[in-house]
Amino acid sequence: MDEKEHQRLHEQGVSHEHHSHEQQHGHTHSHKQTKAVLNRISRAIGHLERVRQMVEDGKDCSEVLIQLAAVRSALTNTGKVILKDHIDHCIVDAVEEGNLQAITDLERAIDQFIK
Repeated sequence: MDEKEHQRLHEQGVSHEHHSHEQQHGHTHSHKQTKAVLNRISRAIGHLERVRQMVEDGKDCSEVLIQLAAVRSALTNTGKVILKDHIDHCIVDAVEEGNLQAITDLERAIDQFIK
């Protein structure tokens, strides 16, 4: 998987393995919140499906916008969980190994996340 594809997966919150990343940086990721993140993503998908149904049913635009805001909030909060887990584990490991590229990668990911 190339770096653009890897970044896209992270941006979309898609579960994936980090084999090439591990090989490049010599460590494995320890994601403690994987189950919680997957549960949050599943709930957000369910909410988004309901929003689609609201649109198909011709529901009031104000109601749809409120529900979209709830979906956006759920995704943002999911990103925060991923970010905290990444900092607590992956970044700590990378700093201990002297991998400053991990900090640069995190900065780039944060910039994309907060756009």
